[in-house]
Amino acid sequence: MSEIRIAIVGVGNCASSLVQGIAYYTAGADTTGLLHPELGGYRIQDLRIVAAFDIDKRKVGRLLEEAIFAAPNNTKIFCPDVPPGGVTVQMGPILDGCANHMMDYPLHLRFDPASTPPVDVAQILRRSGAEILVNYLPVGSQQATEHYAQACLDAKVAMVNCIPVFIASEAKWAKKFADRGLPIVGDDIKAQLGATITHRALARLFNDRGVRIDSTYQLNTAGNTDFLNMLARERLHSKKISKTQAVQSQLDVPLEADQIHIGPADFVPFQKDNKICFLRIEGTGFGGVPMNLELRLSVEDSPNSGGVVVDAVRCCKLALDAGISGPIEAASAWTMKHPPTQMLDSDAKAAMEQFIAQSAVMQR
Repeated sequence: MSEIRIAIVGVGNCASSLVQGIAYYTAGADTTGLLHPELGGYRIQDLRIVAAFDIDKRKVGRLLEEAIFAAPNNTKIFCPDVPPGGVTVQMGPILDGCANHMMDYPLHLRFDPASTPPVDVAQILRRSGAEILVNYLPVGSQQATEHYAQACLDAKVAMVNCIPVFIASEAKWAKKFADRGLPIVGDDIKAQLGATITHRALARLFNDRGVRIDSTYQLNTAGNTDFLNMLARERLHSKKISKTQAVQSQLDVPLEADQIHIGPADFVPFQKDNKICFLRIEGTGFGGVPMNLELRLSVEDSPNSGGVVVDAVRCCKLALDAGISGPIEAASAWTMKHPPTQMLDSDAKAAMEQFIAQSAVMQR
């Protein structure tokens, strides 16, 4: 199969894990941690990063394999020797991508915006030959995400939207990608085994076993720039919608709004990229007898998303190869928290496997 040429927006912890992961699996035969070592004929080794954008002065102008280890990135380094790729990080437009409150924190914890003029994103995408743009901008970056989405349309580049700014699941943007003949997978990446996918599975388990859920919460803490950014509550509107609907969609009867709370709880610097989830479900079972479940989940946040992003990217590439445009509903339902169409996880997985098989047939 041909290579998959991707551009990355936001060279933060998630981008670091993706770049490290490509190098890690390319260097060895171990496929532990991969749901699909091969997907529609494509392996992770086929992913090639051809462009990258950021706004931090410690990253802009540096080679990507160096920038992924620059502050404020603090995720686990599991592949320190990333081979040279010849990609220099370009200055993107800041717009609403940097929350004002971050300036009150120490430099090693926050963004340090460069004063370099932003590049023409669409022009860079064209020159690089990128096929798919992966959006890793901070939560709440509405204007910035829409800017990059428009650049994709202008440059005829597909998109994988990993953040809770609604593009694939917003009718206006979905139509734009469909009309342009471009696929999009989104919105808001699910982790491989994170808080939301675990909460969904447990909620469905209660439902399937006849235990009525009366109330539930999910509280998360971490010490990365994602959680520092989310201290600004005004940036959380779409994030809370995304995570809450992801769980509500698994219930036959959704909970009242005041009986479900899901969202980030606080920024704890020493946790770095370690995300800790505290989850509680209160229910009523046989004979009207109450019960509750409490769970504590600790994960390295960014590698946890990488195993899903590589599948989303390859599904997007299959859609490109097959001439499929607009939101890829099956891939979005399996890989994203806020897809155009919510499904039970078992149904979403089956739908994605069917999409992969049908796309392969369409290419023949």
